[in-house]
Amino acid sequence: MSSLPQADTMPTRTQRKRTKDWRVGSAMIVDRSSRYGNPWRVENSVVIAPDGTARELGSPAAAREHASTCYRAWLHGEGPDTYAVGRRRFDRRRVLTGLSRLQGRDLACTCPLPSAGEPDHCHATVLLELAAPPERTTT
Repeated sequence: MSSLPQADTMPTRTQRKRTKDWRVGSAMIVDRSSRYGNPWRVENSVVIAPDGTARELGSPAAAREHASTCYRAWLHGEGPDTYAVGRRRFDRRRVLTGLSRLQGRDLACTCPLPSAGEPDHCHATVLLELAAPPERTTT
């Protein structure tokens, strides 16, 4: 008798490392190098918008929260469909059509993981929520 993998396991976010011998495992990379990257960039406590404007938010946590909030709003239709940032092109339609590829997968981003009990302000968390299958209800 074979045992099947647990289907009810919730996908999680891991922190992508750029060190020698680090492996992503089965997680999908969703940082800025992928189609799922966030066009809002965080540098310490500053958020740099796709148009290049910078906003100081007082702490790295506040900056990550603001950047993930902007990303969520963008995916829900706020702003243009595409942003060109340097040589990168971020396309909302491409992200949304690719959500099914993320369903049930762990995601890896370079954002630091939160401390226990703290909210996870990373665009990967937004993607995990959007890619989650709708809950089935019985009537």
